[in-house]
Amino acid sequence: MKKFTNKLKLSLASSVILALGISLMPTPSFAAKFANQFTEFELPPQWQCNLEGAEWVCQNTNEAKKKDAIIVLAAKLKGDQDSLDQYLTYLKGVKTYNSIQNKPIKSDPKYAKTVNINGQAWVDALHMESEIPGFYTRYLATVKDDIGVLITYSINKAKYQDYLADFDNLVRTLKVFRKAGVGLNAAPSTTNLFQNTTIPTTMNEGTVFPNSDPKGGADSAPKKKEDNTLLFIIVAVAVVGFIIIRKKRQGG
Repeated sequence: MKKFTNKLKLSLASSVILALGISLMPTPSFAAKFANQFTEFELPPQWQCNLEGAEWVCQNTNEAKKKDAIIVLAAKLKGDQDSLDQYLTYLKGVKTYNSIQNKPIKSDPKYAKTVNINGQAWVDALHMESEIPGFYTRYLATVKDDIGVLITYSINKAKYQDYLADFDNLVRTLKVFRKAGVGLNAAPSTTNLFQNTTIPTTMNEGTVFPNSDPKGGADSAPKKKEDNTLLFIIVAVAVVGFIIIRKKRQGG
């Protein structure tokens, strides 16, 4: 009878440990692949894209996080002003505009360079406050066959590190193509790829968190959040083990 009781205790302890382990493990989030007529990449978890006019706009489906960051992508028919050299020159410069309060804003270019992403040459640039006051915006621009392609993502500076890993994954999975015979939502060849691509007015400086400053550049790895799951499991095992040993001693 005593052996049976001890086995029952061990079985119950194992069940408790297993239940604790499962409940403490983080819920996985999976990225979804986005694809349109000219590009594809992995979206951050819980994001979706919608076609708004000639532009695709992607945001988090969680209303509380919707204004933390935004992706805008667009294409245009290739014109005389569409080349990597011209894109690079444009993105090295300072961008000026007026805020919704009619205050003059001048962007702070962090870098502009040419990179190779999955076999395609892109111009990659990062600006502070080039599109929205208080937001970082990263630009990825390229030319593919007869089209120019621009992808931008803007992140609230207070949330920069939180989204960095997801957006780095977007860049790693980025592909561009030109499908023959497929209808394309593209601006005319005479338009400017950068000036013609705008962020919706729902994103503005009213969403900015004050007194914050992200650390590191766009290509640096963010600090990983501490995961205390293993610690909780170890503590639970120790507590259950202590109870079993104590019961054995009392029974002995």
